Amino acid sequence: MEVYGLKKNTWFQIISSYAGWLMDGYTTIAYALVASTISTIFFPSSLKIYGLVFTFLGLAVEEIARPFGSLIMGNFLGDKLGRKKMLTITILGFSIFAASKGLLPTYVQIGIAAPILLYIILFIEGLFAGAEYGGGTTLSMESVPSSKRMPVGAFVQSGFGTGFFIVSFVSASLANYYGGALFASFGWRILFFTTIIPGILTLVIRYITSETSIFTDMKKNKEILREPVTGLIRKGGKPLLFGLIFTSGLLFINSITFSYYPALMGELHSSLTIPLIDTYNAYINLISLFGVWIGGIVALFFGGRRKAILVYSIIFTIITYPIAYFAFHGSAFVTFAVFSIQAFFEAMIFATLPAFLAESFSKRYRTTGVGFTYNGGAILAGFAISLVLYTSTFTRSLFVSWTLWFFVAEAIMLFGMVLSAETFKRGRPDRIEA
Repeated sequence: MEVYGLKKNTWFQIISSYAGWLMDGYTTIAYALVASTISTIFFPSSLKIYGLVFTFLGLAVEEIARPFGSLIMGNFLGDKLGRKKMLTITILGFSIFAASKGLLPTYVQIGIAAPILLYIILFIEGLFAGAEYGGGTTLSMESVPSSKRMPVGAFVQSGFGTGFFIVSFVSASLANYYGGALFASFGWRILFFTTIIPGILTLVIRYITSETSIFTDMKKNKEILREPVTGLIRKGGKPLLFGLIFTSGLLFINSITFSYYPALMGELHSSLTIPLIDTYNAYINLISLFGVWIGGIVALFFGGRRKAILVYSIIFTIITYPIAYFAFHGSAFVTFAVFSIQAFFEAMIFATLPAFLAESFSKRYRTTGVGFTYNGGAILAGFAISLVLYTSTFTRSLFVSWTLWFFVAEAIMLFGMVLSAETFKRGRPDRIEA
């Protein structure tokens, strides 16, 4: 029996990749949702806004680790032992360290060692998380024909938004159950502990998933490189460079939107309770899921991957200022509404990214190349929220600072994609096999 022209085994590979993204979205946003709460738990309350800046720097620590995880695990596992084996190992480490944040002592208990331990855990978590995108994207994109790669890639990419959607409701439920004081005391720990659940489910799915035929054939024909990362450095060339420029801009934007929405809504509308903020964010991400799915389907009419990404990026840039203006000057519901619109169009940009990146690199170093290109761009993104907050102390306006950084990131994003080459054209041999 086939669904969408794909066999059951292929769907296991796709869902395995999707589940990894769901885990990433769940754990990353769990941290973002409680950032304001734990900023006075892991840092002195006297730091005020700088405590929040240092808390969000934890995301930077994790993002810095991700490209190293992509290189190390992609090089020694994904492109040498197999996509499936790498993903089984990474999800195990990812889920364990994500949940371990709930066990950390506070600043009151051990002083400066508290944020140091937090940063160490985030760094190790980032190493495992960094290998997820390259391995998952390669596993799914190598398993489907080129004509179905954009919709399937959009589905895989939507796993992050699904994780965000679920964890927002989990956080809202915990905040409702415990109340503000108890949630701030230990409820946030429970939220971190719940990250082990999607990790276990993903591990089970990956255990029964098979390897891609492309890697199996590579192994049979002895085409596996001794050092895949060396091949990437020597032959990755323009796709690697321009891809890094593009993802640096895109992921910077993603950080000051999806990862910042919870704290920003609380900053703009102090009357909002934590459960209501989390509920708003859940619906924002539900709407973004439709954005990525529709983006993947509409992209079929563009033919090429690059053209679709460019069109979506330009539309997103055009609506930036109106979105920012109404978000900062409207009611809480207006802020929720315009953030939902922004999330929808931003998600469309991500829709064809898995297909674009997978087709940009040779099968011999694809896991390493895709993972490093995506996660290398996340390094700058890790500092994004802290940069917005820090800049606002000079501009004396969070609105000006947020909007200014948007345009900077969009310029970087568009520059990278304009310079990039198209990876797919009808009638041309499928580059995924190369």
